[in-house]
Amino acid sequence: MTHPLGVQLRRVHDTLRADLRALQAAASGGAPPDARRTLPAHCLAFCAALTAHHTGEDAGAFPALAQRFPELEPVLEKMAEDHVWISGILVRVEELAGELAASGSSPRLAGELDGLAAIVESHFSFEERRITAALDRLPGTPALLGQEKSAL
Repeated sequence: MTHPLGVQLRRVHDTLRADLRALQAAASGGAPPDARRTLPAHCLAFCAALTAHHTGEDAGAFPALAQRFPELEPVLEKMAEDHVWISGILVRVEELAGELAASGSSPRLAGELDGLAAIVESHFSFEERRITAALDRLPGTPALLGQEKSAL
């Protein structure tokens, strides 16, 4: 069964939120040693997943929404700007994860993940409030959200 795109967007966001919370716990020392040991790889995987999601929205969902709902154009532009800003933070997280992998230490990683979490939560909440209903009215596939297949 295919779910409306708005439901799928929330599921993707919830998965990314949970992954980011796990990274924060590992970076702050509140996770088992195995989680801390694999933290650099998990940071890189999370950054790639979030980038793929935003790239998919920018290339798929946002143009489809703009075409069908032109009144959303200013909102979509704001969200695309957020994606650029978030991508800069992801670059720093990737650099700090590399530092952790190379030296065994990255004192700034926990703080960077905390900042990322605050910004991503604000961005996700804004997206969910502003475009979920319109997404539900679009015919489409999870690829519009940067997902090759459903999050189910």
